[in-house]
Amino acid sequence: MSMPTAITDERVMGAPAATCFQVAADVERWPEILPHYRRVAFRRRDAFGHGLVEMAAWRDFAGPLRYPTWWVSEMTCNAREPVVRYRHVDGITTGMDVVWSFEALDANTTHVRIVHAWPGPPWPLIGGVAWRAVIAPVFVSVIAGRTLAGVAREAERRAAAESERRADGHAQP
Repeated sequence: MSMPTAITDERVMGAPAATCFQVAADVERWPEILPHYRRVAFRRRDAFGHGLVEMAAWRDFAGPLRYPTWWVSEMTCNAREPVVRYRHVDGITTGMDVVWSFEALDANTTHVRIVHAWPGPPWPLIGGVAWRAVIAPVFVSVIAGRTLAGVAREAERRAAAESERRADGHAQP
């Protein structure tokens, strides 16, 4: 098997790292906040952000055409680091490792990075080319970019609501 090929997608979010992490790790809510996600469901839930999770998303093409994507991952997360990890165990991307990391740039700004690492599909001769030319940039990165944008919208919405509560004197003790 070849060495994994990785693709990185990243975004700076105007929200605290803990808020960004919470939104990213709460995958069952993704279909509510991310219109390109068709469904997310735990097949086995061990704890918040831990277990076997099935995800399905749309990859839009020109006009009204959409391509359905689907995968199953072992998910783990650690709020102290903070990091969210996935190991794809079913679907065309079986064997892919995904790591979300959250770096606080200041109290209200976070750099969020998603790294997808995969040796590519097990297709002799064309697997690596398919990963580099089509799968990584057209499917993985497009979905990851839309996911980052949606997570940013929700994290920033939550951060603004919390700031407004504090300004109104309704901060949580």
